Amino acid sequence: MSLLDKFSRTVQHACLLLGMYVAASVARPCDIYQSYGTPCVAAHSTTRALYANYTGELYQVKRGSDQATINITPISAGEVADAAAQDSFCARTTCLITIIYDQSGHGNHLTQAPPGGAGSGPEAKGYDSLASAIGAPVTVHGKKAYGVFIAPKTGYRNNKAKHTATGDQAQGMYAVLDGTHYSTFCCFDYGNAERDNKDTGGGKMEAIYFGIGGFHGSGRGPWVQADLEDGMFAGHDHGRNHKNPSMTSRFVTAVVKGKAGRFAIRGGDGASGTLSTFYNGKRPNGMYAKMRREGAIVLGIGGDNSNRGQGTFYEGAMTKGYPSDKAEAKVQEDIVKAAKYATTSLISGPPFVVGSRVSLRVTTPCCNTRYIAHSGATMKTQVVSSKSSQQLKKEASWIVRGGLGFDGCFSFESVDSPGHFIRLDHNYRLELAANNGKKLFHETATFCPEAGLYGQGSSLRSWAYPARYWRHFNNDLYAASNGNPYYFDAHWRFNEDVSFVAAKSFA
Repeated sequence: MSLLDKFSRTVQHACLLLGMYVAASVARPCDIYQSYGTPCVAAHSTTRALYANYTGELYQVKRGSDQATINITPISAGEVADAAAQDSFCARTTCLITIIYDQSGHGNHLTQAPPGGAGSGPEAKGYDSLASAIGAPVTVHGKKAYGVFIAPKTGYRNNKAKHTATGDQAQGMYAVLDGTHYSTFCCFDYGNAERDNKDTGGGKMEAIYFGIGGFHGSGRGPWVQADLEDGMFAGHDHGRNHKNPSMTSRFVTAVVKGKAGRFAIRGGDGASGTLSTFYNGKRPNGMYAKMRREGAIVLGIGGDNSNRGQGTFYEGAMTKGYPSDKAEAKVQEDIVKAAKYATTSLISGPPFVVGSRVSLRVTTPCCNTRYIAHSGATMKTQVVSSKSSQQLKKEASWIVRGGLGFDGCFSFESVDSPGHFIRLDHNYRLELAANNGKKLFHETATFCPEAGLYGQGSSLRSWAYPARYWRHFNNDLYAASNGNPYYFDAHWRFNEDVSFVAAKSFA
């Protein structure tokens, strides 16, 4: 062989190795699963493409001003979602996530979940609520993107999913979640469920559950668990699994996989490190010994539409076959090194100053001499001026505090009733209540400002229910969404009614 031929072959070999390296370096989770013989049958993410060559739709948003929709795609093949397109489309109005598209090519898209055996949502005909399009901003590899913030009564589903595991067939699932936003109740799930929205017995589901329900791991939670229907398992049985640790990192990678006779629960920090195995062994005894999965897909709810849970979903996929630990290690490596999830501010308007005192004035032209005030626990708008009584001035004055439920936003403490804060009640009405120190109170008393939708002041979005904003309606105060399902959610004058100017406090 001539020297030239040897050189040519050396160059060809180097190019082949370089090509293999480049291909490996850009492989996304579903490329990785495919390469290990367990292809994705469903792939969902509002933050990025889960295939290196994917350029299609990631999700759809609908804006409140005119009900128009737009599909959000990656900025380029295999990359981060085009958040700038969403921001432009949703400027000066609200937007909801209507569809989360399946990137696998099987058409297993997730849409608004219908009612089920465990109850219904607040939307028309009992459908669950849709998630706010801006409730969960993050950065992915340094670029802005939005996750899916699931509030109670919010959920997505596909009862006609194709190629998902049924019966006792092998399957795997992973999801990247927010470790600080988790469920106390049933069920914040992602995975395989019944096709009829009803609980028809144990073994009909196999989904990732994240929260403090179920049968518990070590510490105080939250834990990655497997929802197998009529039981959320941290391990083999109903006892506490001390090998399943509390997952408190800001980003969590959660894994559940199952095959005949066995299942496994794995997890890790979604921003650093590797995956650990929390359980790998026999299925629970009795009706779980041989699974009867039906192959629907749920997000944010249980198989029977148990929809009191909450959590935040960034990406996830379901596979055909039982993935190897090596495949999952590569997926975790891509999440940590390529996605590089990181936090960003939830505040998109003029920030408040913690410790300052403010009075909040209505901007709607009919009522712009009125301020947010309380009378006992009742929140209303009242006409307040320098001539008002000292008591009314105090009732219309608020101390800005760091968010009780999320320190990146704010809470508002009454000047004349120390220890009492503005919060949402169970009917989405704003009330003044004493801080009881509990998680639910803290979350429902936390609000995130954005630039006033009416072009003035600020609009205050609920952290716990980010599709809902402070709104005055017939002088009463609510946390309202833009359009449905309640009378105080009416589109008419929504932008005006949810914008407030922070003025110097009266007291």
